[in-house]
Amino acid sequence: MAWFFLAMAGLFEIGWAVGLKYSDGMSKPIPTLLTGASMVISIAFLAAALRELPLAAAYAVWTGIGTVGTALFGIFYLAEAATELRLLAIGLIVVGIVLLKLAPAS
Repeated sequence: MAWFFLAMAGLFEIGWAVGLKYSDGMSKPIPTLLTGASMVISIAFLAAALRELPLAAAYAVWTGIGTVGTALFGIFYLAEAATELRLLAIGLIVVGIVLLKLAPAS
């Protein structure tokens, strides 16, 4: 269940990172409220995951999911560049996440 909580924390991290973009410097009330809610939910799921998972792996996976998801959102929905180097970097982050998931905890 801890890995599920961590995946949910990562998805909500994507939500608040994207929300920051749409809140226009926190000047738009609805996107700002949704961003804040996503932050709280993300941290709550991360805290639940940390009951069972090692801190270093959980934090790296959480930020990795957020980084990859946010980068892909930018590429697909904000017309950000999808250069070979950016895609390679995203792929390396995904490999790192998988390896951290497979690595023994102790």
